[in-house]
Amino acid sequence: MEEEKVLVSEEGLKKLKDELHHLRGPRRKEISQRIKEARELGDISENSEYEDAKNEQAFIEGRIRELEEKLKHAEVIDEDSIDTTEVNVGTTVTLHDEEFDEKVEYEIVGQTESDPDEGKISNKSPIGKGLLGHSVGEVVTIEVPAGEVEYKILGIRK
Repeated sequence: MEEEKVLVSEEGLKKLKDELHHLRGPRRKEISQRIKEARELGDISENSEYEDAKNEQAFIEGRIRELEEKLKHAEVIDEDSIDTTEVNVGTTVTLHDEEFDEKVEYEIVGQTESDPDEGKISNKSPIGKGLLGHSVGEVVTIEVPAGEVEYKILGIRK
């Protein structure tokens, strides 16, 4: 089975690499030191500091593997080749929410950069997926967990 590409912007790629570098270096050393200090406290079978440090170490190692996998399959979005005639990854779309009669704006990004609080939605999310390929002027009905939403596409830009 072919691995799915992880779409990222240049900025997103840099963030992934920076996080991986931080986890492999300073965080690993820090957690190693915490484990060493907890061991020195004596009986590790009833040592909550040791247990917490080992759990954090497992989490960090899992995150490192996850980041390595994402980077291995990362495909940087070419900003120059983004077509603004239709909604695609890398575009910002201005919409009119037909139900609430309000204007909303979303940047369509790959999954790793998704941050709904910042208006960045994944191309794999229901709304992101539903908007892909549509053009200015179209009214799009999208199935979401709460029911259906209807948006009119007002604008698309890089």
